Amino acid sequence: MQTKLFRRDFTLVVIGQIISLFGNAILRFALPLYLLRETGSSTLFGVVTACSFAPMVILSMVGGVLADRVNKRDIMVGLDFSTAAIIMLFYFSLGKIPTVPLFIIVLMLLYGISGTYQPAVQASVPLLVTKDKLMAGNAVINQVNTLSGLLGPVIGGVMFTLWGIYPILLLSAACFTFSAIMEIFIHIPHEKRPREVGVFQVVGMDLKESYQFVKTEKPIFFSVVFLVSIFNLVLSAVMIVGTPILITQVLGMSDTMYGFTQGALALGGLCGGILTAFVSEKLKIQNSYVLLLACSAAVAIMGISLFLNMPAIVSYWAITLMSFAAMGASTLFMVQIYTMVQTQTPPQLVGKIMAALISIAMCGQPIGQAIYGVLFDLFAMHTWIVLIGAAVAALLISLYSKRIFSQLENGK
Repeated sequence: MQTKLFRRDFTLVVIGQIISLFGNAILRFALPLYLLRETGSSTLFGVVTACSFAPMVILSMVGGVLADRVNKRDIMVGLDFSTAAIIMLFYFSLGKIPTVPLFIIVLMLLYGISGTYQPAVQASVPLLVTKDKLMAGNAVINQVNTLSGLLGPVIGGVMFTLWGIYPILLLSAACFTFSAIMEIFIHIPHEKRPREVGVFQVVGMDLKESYQFVKTEKPIFFSVVFLVSIFNLVLSAVMIVGTPILITQVLGMSDTMYGFTQGALALGGLCGGILTAFVSEKLKIQNSYVLLLACSAAVAIMGISLFLNMPAIVSYWAITLMSFAAMGASTLFMVQIYTMVQTQTPPQLVGKIMAALISIAMCGQPIGQAIYGVLFDLFAMHTWIVLIGAAVAALLISLYSKRIFSQLENGK
C-alpha cells in the first residue's frame, strides 16, 4: 500500500513554512538593500552582512541539540513569535538609533533565530513522512523555501520602490505571527529525553556524542563538510554580496529589477527542487561534483559579461539567468547531501548532526562576505576580476571534490 506524502501534520509544517519564509524573504531582500542604499559602501555592506551571518553559524549547532531534546513544534512556534517581536522593535527604532549598529544587532538576532529554527524543521521531516518519501519530503521543504524566496523579492522590490521599508516590516511581522499561530496545531512525535545536568553541559555532551559518531562511523562527513565550507567561502559569498552591488551600483538598475533577479535566484531553487523529486532515484552522490562545476561556470559567465563591457541590460540578464542556473544546481546538490546524512545517521542524532554539518559548512560564508565586500570596493572599476577569480577557485575545488564524493558513494 502506497503511503501519502502530504498527511495532515506535514502539510501544516509546509504551509507554516510558506508563510514564515515569505516574511523572511521580503525581509532579507529589503534590509540589505536599504543598508546598501543608505551607506553606498561595499566594504561596510560586506562586513555588516558577515557579522549578521555569524550567529546563524553558531546557533545552528545549538538548534540541532534543541531539535533532538525539545518538541520541534514548540521551537517553531516560539521562534516565529520572537521574530515578529524583533521586527516590530526594529520598526519603531529605525531612524531613532544609528543605522549601522541597529542593523548589525537586528540582523544578528534574526539570522541567529533562523539558524536555531531550521534544524527543527529538517529534523521533523523524517518523523512526519515515511522513509520511502524522505527525499521527496526534503525536496518539498526545499521547494517551499525557494517558492517563498521567489515571491518575496519580487513583491519586496515593488513595495520597496513604491513605499520604502516600513510596509515591508509590517507585512513580515504579520507573516511570522500568523505562522506561529498556525504551527500551534501541528503534532510532531516527541520523546522527552532525561536531563540531569545543566543546559550547557547537555549541549556539550550532545555535540560530543555527534562528533564521536561521525569520527568512528562516518569520517568522510568531515571531508564533505569542509569541502562545502570552502565552496561557500569562495562562491556562495560572492553571489550574496556581489548581486546587489552589481545590479544596483555597477549596472545602475532599479530596486524592482534587483527584486526580479532575487526572484530568479529563488525560481532556480524551485526548479532544482522539482527536478530532484523526479530524478531522486537516478541521482548518484559520486556525480555531485558536476553540480558544483555548473555553479562555477555560472559565476564565470557573469564575470565575462562584465569583462566584455556589454550594455547594462545585457549584463543584467546574464547575471539574472546565471543566478537562476547556479541556484538550481545548488539545490540539487544540497538535497542530495541532506538526504544522505539523514539516511546514514541514527534518528536520535539526526538533528544534532544535520545542524553541526550545516553550521560548519556555513562557516566560510561570513568570512567570504567580508572579503568580497572589500574586493568589490578595491576593484570597483573592474568588478569582473572578482567574479572570474571566484569562478576559477570554485572550479578547482569542484574538480578536487570528485574524489571525495566517490569515496562517499562507496561508503568509505
